[in-house]
Amino acid sequence: MAEELRVSRSCSIPLSELRWRFSGPGGPGGSHANTSNTRVELVFNAASSPSLGPRQRARVVARLGPTVRVVASEHRSQARNRQAALDRLAARLAAALARPRPRVPTRPTEESRRRRLEAKRRRSQLKASRRSPAL
Repeated sequence: MAEELRVSRSCSIPLSELRWRFSGPGGPGGSHANTSNTRVELVFNAASSPSLGPRQRARVVARLGPTVRVVASEHRSQARNRQAALDRLAARLAAALARPRPRVPTRPTEESRRRRLEAKRRRSQLKASRRSPAL
């Protein structure tokens, strides 16, 4: 396993900043489920992480909160659940760090303007047909 979690090209988090917690899986099970702590909970404190820059920290805290928590319990082995939790945390952090593309305003086309005016005309005629005739 690597010594750091690679989130993006500009962001990587040392594994020493992550807190691991292990417990037995919930629900019914046989003797394996009753004796193995395969459920993995991974907690990352984004608010006090020195590996995030100030802008990155602000973006993660605004989108995910000061602590990011992921749980993995779908596999029978703790090692596979550990990897699933790391992958899930990396995906959540990468999504939080992604900057939305700025919208480039465009002008409406001639056809869209014509359709809009035609729809307004039809709606106006429908409402006019409901009115009682003028006396």
